[in-house]
Amino acid sequence: MRKLKNSELERLDVDGFKKTSKIPLIVVLDNIRSLNNIGSVFRTSDAFVIEKIYLCGITAQPPHKEIHKTALGATESVTWEYTEDTLELVKKLKELNIKVASIEQADNSIMLQDFNIEPNEKYAVIFGNEVKGVQQEVVSASDYCIEIPQFGTKHSLNISVSCGVVLWDLFKKIQF
Repeated sequence: MRKLKNSELERLDVDGFKKTSKIPLIVVLDNIRSLNNIGSVFRTSDAFVIEKIYLCGITAQPPHKEIHKTALGATESVTWEYTEDTLELVKKLKELNIKVASIEQADNSIMLQDFNIEPNEKYAVIFGNEVKGVQQEVVSASDYCIEIPQFGTKHSLNISVSCGVVLWDLFKKIQF
């Protein structure tokens, strides 16, 4: 086995990314504090050709040096928009017939491996603040609450790790 050089990977450039079809998935960041987490979410969203990212509340916006450090240019490829109020965004998305799922530990949550994608539907997944999680009012307004199963002593994952796990699982289920 030989590691491939970047030039051998045949990656899209930014224009190619913007023109390629996206999976019907939107990422919503609800009051994310860490600029590195924000950048990581952009990079993961680029990897799985996510349609759009919404940055809400205190979530910082590009351009920012610390976001760029982990995004590695994905803020240029992935479409994003800032909106102050996450709950208002959820209402707007639902009016557009987009299925909204908070990624959170809650009663009546659906374990990620048991969550089924409905054909021809668009989804938005909400990731919450590193300490407080997704706001309760946002969880309550969501169509679903999806929980990532965990089996160790800790009861949480870093938001960028959670995003990677969820986007990969949904990407596979959408069968892009």
